[in-house]
Parts: sequence; C-alpha cells; structure tokens
Amino acid sequence: MIRAGVIGIGNMGSNHCENIFSGKVPGMELACVCDVNPERIRWAKGKFGESVKYFDNSKELFASSDLMDLLIIATPHYDHPELAIEGFKNNLHVLTEKPAGVYTKQVRQMNEAADKSGKRFFIMYNQRTNCVYRKIRDLVKSGELGELKRMVWIITNWYRPQSYHDSSAWRSTWEGEGGGVLLNQDPHQLDLWQWIVGMPKRIRAFASFGKYYNIEVEDDVTAYAEYENGMTATFITSTGEAPGTNRLEISGTMGKIVTEQDTIKFYRNRVDERTFNKTFQRGFGFPEVWECNVPTDGGNKQHIGILENIVNVLEKGEEPIADGREGILGLSISNAIHLSAWTDKWVEPGSIDEDLFYNILQDKIKNSTFKKNVTEQKTYDVRGTH
Repeated sequence: MIRAGVIGIGNMGSNHCENIFSGKVPGMELACVCDVNPERIRWAKGKFGESVKYFDNSKELFASSDLMDLLIIATPHYDHPELAIEGFKNNLHVLTEKPAGVYTKQVRQMNEAADKSGKRFFIMYNQRTNCVYRKIRDLVKSGELGELKRMVWIITNWYRPQSYHDSSAWRSTWEGEGGGVLLNQDPHQLDLWQWIVGMPKRIRAFASFGKYYNIEVEDDVTAYAEYENGMTATFITSTGEAPGTNRLEISGTMGKIVTEQDTIKFYRNRVDERTFNKTFQRGFGFPEVWECNVPTDGGNKQHIGILENIVNVLEKGEEPIADGREGILGLSISNAIHLSAWTDKWVEPGSIDEDLFYNILQDKIKNSTFKKNVTEQKTYDVRGTH
C-alpha cells in the first residue's frame, strides 16, 4: 500500500482524503493529515478516526515523514513549492495541487529539488484524464489535423459573484493568490493548451484588473500567441460573463476540431489544404469537407484517475499522466500573460525575465491598498478552495 499524507484539508484536500480513505484508490491508504485550522482537524478525526495520524503544522508532519510514502499538497498556491521541496528533502514522493506555484522562479527551484531527490513528482492535472481532451490531443499528435494553423479557446464559464471574492481576505489578492482567473480557475486550461498543441514562442496579452469586481487581480484576459511554424493561438478568459462559454477550436491543414459541451466535431478536409491550394486551378473552390462526430472512450476519472496512476507508476512502472515538472509549462504561459499585460510588451514563455516578474509582483503586494469585507479566516481550508 502507498501511504499518503495530505497537507491542507480544505475543499480539494478533504476530497482527496475521502477518496483514499473510502478505498476508491486501490493500493493507496490515508496515513496522516495536516492542517493549521483546528476545526478541520476535528472534522478529520470525526471522519477518519484513530487509524490516521493528525498534525496541526508542517514541521511536525515532516518530523514524522516515516509514516508516509507520498505527500499530497493541497494548500495555498504560494506554499506548493516550499512544501514540495521539504517533501523531497524527507525522501517522499510528492503530488501537488495546481498551480505548481505562483511564479516560475520558485517552481524551477522545486523541479530542481525533485531531480536531486530521485523521488517521483506529480501534479493534479486531472483534466488530462478527460476523454474529450485525450482524444483531441491524440488527433493533433497523430497528424490527423495536418500542420497546425490556429487555436482559439474561449473559456468564460467561470462566473463568480462579488460575494465569492469577499469570502476571505486572501481571495483575489496579489498577496493571497498571486493572481486572479489565470492562477485560480485557468491552470487546467493553460496546461491543456501546451499539452495539446505545444508551447508558444511569444505572447502578447491584455488584461483587466478589477474590471467586473471590487478586486485587484485580473478578471478578464485576452492573450494572443505565436508559434515557430506560424501557428497562432488566442485565449480568452473571464470570471465576469454570464452565461459563459467553453469552446476550443483547433485548425490545421486537414481541417478543424471544435469541442463544446463535451462533444467533438472534426470538420475533415478530404485533401490537405496546402496541397489543394497548389493544385486547384478553377479560381473559386475549397477542399471537400466531411463533418465527423468524433467518439471517445467515455473515460473521465479526474482526481481518482491521477491517484490511481500514481499507484501504478510507483508499483508497476507505468508512465505518469502528469509529471510534476510539467507544471512549470502552463505556469510559464500564465506568467508570460501577466508580464505582457503589466509591461505592454511581447513576452517569450520559454525565457521569462523571472527577476522582473518577481519584482513587479512584490511591488504589487507591497503597494496594495486593497481592502474588503471578510467573512472567513485565513487558513489552509478556505485558501485551498477554488
């Protein structure tokens, strides 16, 4: 049995604990939990009983690291790298919730610690288990779409009322979350962006901060990206639209894929557009197109799927669905969008000026005059909810 320890038992952390404790992840057992909030510890003791060990601070948890094989981190964004590094130092495998961190500089240090430790590192990119995105990635990677031309993703169905932002002092602040929709709601989509079509060469982005709410972080973003081969990508996201949209469209020389409401349509060119362009001689015309409804296997195990995969990686040598080191890729896109919006310049995700990003972020934290009414305490349990 893989013995798991969970630090941060708020929304996601408690969900992981319940899934493991109830036997939904064969080969994994819940060994210990940690949270700074006494109420969450009382909840856990009532739920899991004496078979699990309880800690109210990370120092004591790591002092008892021999109780576990896998550390699951479900704490605030800023804490992910620090706790992961400490986990590796204590000879533990590590699974971190998304995002990998707030800025790539700290995540790079986390990845280096993972490399030195020799332990396995995972990230909870559970959307990679979704049959829709797995199938789209397969169509792209297999060459069915030909050479890629364009990606457009409108992901605006993240609507949140002002009361959501007012629910805690940390929420929707530079100091508490390190960002808004990009750091809170969109990490899965930013990961899927690069997982499906690869990393862009450069990004130009425009963001509004507190456009729809009394907050200081971004709540409306439009990013335009370019690739080495000339492909472009447009990413539009917001928490301030109702009703919102989640539509992904990817175009290539062999047609286009459109997914919306968990369906996939492939508008397939019978002939590659570039070939048609060079050979067609009658002035007006276009390739014959077949409209195909693309089937999937229906599988979508989400968080349990990631946990099952971890067991199989550690026990059977299976390939990881989401290696923790890959967390820096989606975060690089996020940081590039932020930095481009802050500086009004193009930014290359592969070579971000990490010191500049960090310094601007620290200035925003230091100079923040943002105040709001707060209805919750600043603890792991409320900070861990999205």
